[in-house]
Amino acid sequence: MTNELQIPEPHKQIIAAQWPEHSLNPEQKNYLEGFFAGMQAQGISFAGAATSAPAAVEESAPLIFEERVKREEHPLDSYYRLTDNAAFNKAPDKEETFRFKWNGLFYLTPVKDAFMARLRIPGGQLRTFQLREIAQVAKQLTTGYVQITTRANFQIRLIQPKDAPEVLRRIQSVGLHTRGAGADNIRNITANPTAGVDPQELIDVTPYCNDLAQFILAHREFYDLPRKFNIALDGGGLIGSVEDTNDIGVRAVRVNENDLGISPGVYFRMKLGGATGHKAFARDLGVLISPDRVVKVILAAVRVFIANGNRGDRKKSRLKHLLDTWTLDQYLAEMEKRLAASLIRAPLDVEGKSPLHESEAASMIAHSHIGAFPQKQPGYHYIGVAIPVGQISPDQLLRLADLADNYGAGEVRLTVWQNLVLPHIPDAYVETVKKALVKMGFHWKQSNLSSGVVACTGNAYCKYAATNTKAHAVEIIKKLEKRITLDQPINIHVTGCPHSCAQHYMGDIGLLGAKVNRAGESIEGYHIFVGGGFAANRSIGRQVFQGIPYDEVFDLLEKMLNAYLQYRTNGESFQQFTTRHDLNALQILFCQDV
Repeated sequence: MTNELQIPEPHKQIIAAQWPEHSLNPEQKNYLEGFFAGMQAQGISFAGAATSAPAAVEESAPLIFEERVKREEHPLDSYYRLTDNAAFNKAPDKEETFRFKWNGLFYLTPVKDAFMARLRIPGGQLRTFQLREIAQVAKQLTTGYVQITTRANFQIRLIQPKDAPEVLRRIQSVGLHTRGAGADNIRNITANPTAGVDPQELIDVTPYCNDLAQFILAHREFYDLPRKFNIALDGGGLIGSVEDTNDIGVRAVRVNENDLGISPGVYFRMKLGGATGHKAFARDLGVLISPDRVVKVILAAVRVFIANGNRGDRKKSRLKHLLDTWTLDQYLAEMEKRLAASLIRAPLDVEGKSPLHESEAASMIAHSHIGAFPQKQPGYHYIGVAIPVGQISPDQLLRLADLADNYGAGEVRLTVWQNLVLPHIPDAYVETVKKALVKMGFHWKQSNLSSGVVACTGNAYCKYAATNTKAHAVEIIKKLEKRITLDQPINIHVTGCPHSCAQHYMGDIGLLGAKVNRAGESIEGYHIFVGGGFAANRSIGRQVFQGIPYDEVFDLLEKMLNAYLQYRTNGESFQQFTTRHDLNALQILFCQDV
């Protein structure tokens, strides 16, 4: 493998003039390679560099709105616009609305004339002093609407333009950030919410998650991607990170003794191109990565996307779309150029297995993100707390902080299931904490129905959503739990639009919001999908019903679950049951009275 910089030939003149040979260390060379590749991808050249014909063609091509706005002024340089608007409580214009997403601010017009702030909480790990300040910000500067997202994150809603700078300042004052929480950036990095405390995990991914988050925060090159980008790290254990739904997902494996010259121990496998809203799970890259290199390898993969992703069509600009035209081997080769080193090859077989390590296994515990479980530290439990569809009030946040301080270690973990985990609870206080959770309106006990419900923001606060997803999800589950008793867990994902923030394709049952015509009137309704799954049960759900009015959805779901209970064989899961039948057969089974 050569150490020569893989950069546009015209720019080598600049490097040679500015930095004599051998004056750069390998990391500086890698940085310059990524920098110039990114600049070339945007059609930017530098004085003294001869512009090649392809670059001239790209530069002359018309830019789409988002790329033009970024080119004219980097959104991280637009903070002054935010403060100018705040002085007059002025709503942002179209370009400012896009730019302000780099500060984690999303203007909610036409649904609401206010901002939503999305945070950056690496791995979803919070200290109680941070939780308290988030609660106070929501109480004092908003109407108090807070939600846990499917990226183990917080969103604070209904912020007036005049208050936006103060919200950002106070969030940053407790060591959190909003920077890059939206638009063409790397979103909140997710990880196992029980990292470091789960007795079944292979490795604690917290240090790598924090290092990666800090590296991204400190380097501007990672704030101009072709499109949004998701990264997840999974070290094993009971509660997964659903890493295969991300653009980049890495998962720990334990390599056994072998005759291939690979040292036994814990490594990471990398998957690329997950985007379940586009019906795509990430695909295995066929390599093993040692933990000490995983952050650099992830950053190399991001840099390849920065340099080669589609910047001309927002509908084809995710990493998934680049991999529709590139092979994984081609992508890996570009990564290795940036790393100036080769990665350990360890391809999976046609069944997705490897002779080097065990295959990914489905958890034997139903909805393992809810409930009380022993930690790897003797004498302690962690408790997964059910938060219905992720909605939580500032007062509840404050009471949770009190619980974590009084009975735990002053720490709270958010999960991708829109709930949270209280770690480090001494065994003697587990029952006390359970009772306190119930008293404040939450629960610790797993339910085969309600524990698997996920819902996006919905049309109460999102302009894209066709339905009031959170309210509908809560209502549906309350009714189903009174009428149906399941002996196996089921996941129901309710999303308001095709963006699929609640990932309806990966639920056992997925509801996709839609406007339905009934007697000439447009009403809220849902398309219904079945058979989705994730991790070891990964599968894209199939649409079984279209355009069901919301007031008919509950009755239909009740029939679907009753049909499953009546006609399943050998205790099969709902996913297995629906996979065994074609769509016509399912429609017949689901529409009859059982």
